[in-house]
Amino acid sequence: MGASSSSYDAPAEVQSVYFDEVKKSLPSMSGKTVAITGCTTGTGFTLAKTCLELGATVLMLNRPSSRADAALSTLNALGAPGKAIAVPVDLMSFDSLRAAGKKLRADFSANGIDVLCNNAGVMAVKDEATVDGCDVQMQTNHLSHFLLTAEVWPLLERAAEKNGEARVVNHSSDARKQGSFVEEKYLGRNGGNLGGDEPSYLKSFLPFTGPRWARYQQTKLANVVFTYALHDKLVAAGKGDKIKSLVAHPGLSSTHLQVKSASDGGMGIRLTNVLMSKLAQSAEDGTLGILVCCCKPNVKSKEFYGPKWLTGPAVILPEENLAPPESRKLLWEKSVEVTGAKFPF
Repeated sequence: MGASSSSYDAPAEVQSVYFDEVKKSLPSMSGKTVAITGCTTGTGFTLAKTCLELGATVLMLNRPSSRADAALSTLNALGAPGKAIAVPVDLMSFDSLRAAGKKLRADFSANGIDVLCNNAGVMAVKDEATVDGCDVQMQTNHLSHFLLTAEVWPLLERAAEKNGEARVVNHSSDARKQGSFVEEKYLGRNGGNLGGDEPSYLKSFLPFTGPRWARYQQTKLANVVFTYALHDKLVAAGKGDKIKSLVAHPGLSSTHLQVKSASDGGMGIRLTNVLMSKLAQSAEDGTLGILVCCCKPNVKSKEFYGPKWLTGPAVILPEENLAPPESRKLLWEKSVEVTGAKFPF
């Protein structure tokens, strides 16, 4: 399993159930460019590998690290028809996002980007601020992806013009349902002042509660609200059939997300071992939501894909009831204010 009852330092090994059949059903991605954040391991790496095997050029947007180098080398050693390219970016720095956006616009202006998958995320980490003053979780999981989407927007429009459509895919979580509507304070420059960190003993008795998880819930709800808000903007601009805004969730999947959370004190070690070994699905099966959003033909903008329950195949889910129009307006306006993102609408 990669972990003992006193530690959780590697994802639990879980057999895939649905992944292979779905992969076989997908069309070639030859001639398409797919940009993915957070793809050194887990669902992001599985998505990158699959798109590469389907023939796509895969842009791996990761923070520079030995893990990022290893992931790039592994993919390019596969002999797959596609090609993997590293694009260094730190989601905890808006300046880094702008630099990455500038490089992408320079390097890929001819054909654009067909799919942007905003996958990267952290979970239940400490109440700390980024260099921009925002909450680490909100900036990593939502605000930087909002800014990145704006930075590469001309490339999405170019791909849509050239190939008929482009897609923005956001990655949410079941945790989105474990709290309230989007709250403005979590979107602002309030990092380090959003509830602190609960005493560690509470994790054994009241799992997935407390300020760490409240912050995480807000970020994962923000992913859905952003998806719907972007869809609304596209429809109003008459571009709803050209650029599609989609969202997915992975269910309970065994990835390095839990390893990081457990090591940071966000999850109890014993509880994590039990959940991941007994209830979780594989990272491959957890990837199916974003994989369908990125690669399946004839998906519709605003669709939400993922398991109906904690695990299972990726299906179309009902519209999220925690993402009403007023939440979409609040999130869009506050995200623009904080990031300085500029969309053409």
